[in-house]
Amino acid sequence: MIHDFEESLAKSHAYANAPWWLDVYRLAFPDLESAVNVRNDGWAQRGGIDRVLTLSSGKTLSVDEKVREKDWPDIALEYWSDREKKISGWVAADLACDFIAYAFVPSQTCYLLPFQTLRRAWRENCKEWVGKFPKITAQNNGYETVLVGVPIPVLMKALSDAMQIHWGTDKFEAIA
Repeated sequence: MIHDFEESLAKSHAYANAPWWLDVYRLAFPDLESAVNVRNDGWAQRGGIDRVLTLSSGKTLSVDEKVREKDWPDIALEYWSDREKKISGWVAADLACDFIAYAFVPSQTCYLLPFQTLRRAWRENCKEWVGKFPKITAQNNGYETVLVGVPIPVLMKALSDAMQIHWGTDKFEAIA
């Protein structure tokens, strides 16, 4: 099956107007003042920003929204946007968003994943996860996208671990 980027984008935009997104954000951020869609192509959209939330304090949060139409036991992390050209997927890219909002429509469940913490968890565990968990490939028109399905409990543990910094033992290494 060949995925059509324009079809996928249209589906994503259809979910952008789903009323449950506001429910998610109001529950997650009780002092939410506004939630603005950012769907037009530009620096924000290319930086992984689908929505900008403004809290009553004036604080803004940017969110990249991911939707799965079926409940799965994993979070699919895109690590190659284009495998052949070695273009990083969203989990490995340097995005501008604060959170990944990862929603499962049937169970009405959304995981708000702090993006920088997720990136650290990815860097610490990517080799193990890619070797151990199912890879998901999407054949697009002229390129292949690759994801890995990380079980939700494994990912949540890795996020918790990534929030702990042991300054005497953590090493700063260049990430390839």
